[in-house]
Amino acid sequence: MRKTRLAKMLIDIGANLTDGMYQGIYNGTKRHEPDLASVLKRAWDSGVERIVVTGGSLEESREALKLVKDNERLNCTVGVHPTRCGEFEKSGDPDKYLHDLEELINQNSKKVAAFGEFGLDYDRIQFCDKETQMKYLRKQLQLASKFPNLPLFLHCRNSADDLAKVLAEFKLKGVVHSFDGTFEEAEQFLDLGYYIGLNGCSLKTVENLETVKKLPLERILLETDAPWCEVRPSHAGHTFLKSKPLPSVKKEKWVETAMVKSRNEPCTLRQILEIVSNCRGEDTNVVEETVYNNTTKLFSHCM
Repeated sequence: MRKTRLAKMLIDIGANLTDGMYQGIYNGTKRHEPDLASVLKRAWDSGVERIVVTGGSLEESREALKLVKDNERLNCTVGVHPTRCGEFEKSGDPDKYLHDLEELINQNSKKVAAFGEFGLDYDRIQFCDKETQMKYLRKQLQLASKFPNLPLFLHCRNSADDLAKVLAEFKLKGVVHSFDGTFEEAEQFLDLGYYIGLNGCSLKTVENLETVKKLPLERILLETDAPWCEVRPSHAGHTFLKSKPLPSVKKEKWVETAMVKSRNEPCTLRQILEIVSNCRGEDTNVVEETVYNNTTKLFSHCM
């Protein structure tokens, strides 16, 4: 049933809520009490209706499932981030690692929103070389093919040509999240039927904004990638932000009622909506409703 009340039509398709920062831990040091409950309350109060929690490894996917299990407004992804693909071989049994991912999906089908986060990242090959990334991109795509109704949640950094070429071999659906490439690169994914996910990292430069303006609205999804990818005053997109920012404090002065400076949260999703709408010269309500419909269409099995 289609919703008409726009105030609760925001869906964050990617937030890393298992990150230690939401337990008060920064670079291995505990700075404040766990405050995920407050983070979620701020999200709901800001008009966010649902959040997809990102899994980036087998263990992180398990943690994400524990987090979302008893909350009807939360779902998660299951998959292995390209920079962590070394875990397959470090486990001593890559086939079992893949099998465990498959079992995780089979046993939690109602809570798994997408297969991912996986893809290619050529900006950070110091964490995992290109050959290993490509090997396990293909293996994960083969696994994802067993779940044709499950969309892909894809990572792409400085690797659009290679990623699009491999995706063309598999007739699957999904979203290239946190997109920061050119429109020509986006077109490769659009031509394959994929959606484009936008967050603060997609709105940093004038060139980024030119890409956002050219994207078809019916193929845009929104996300925060929290605790990363916040919108900063130095970003080109910030000039299109008209609303007042939520109060924040340094982590050393943490209080439960305020955001932590430099730690992004899902409640900032409305900033992404505002920047995307204003830079495109489109009505915010129209963009919000269209993106909501895009999102529920792609994730129709769980939303």
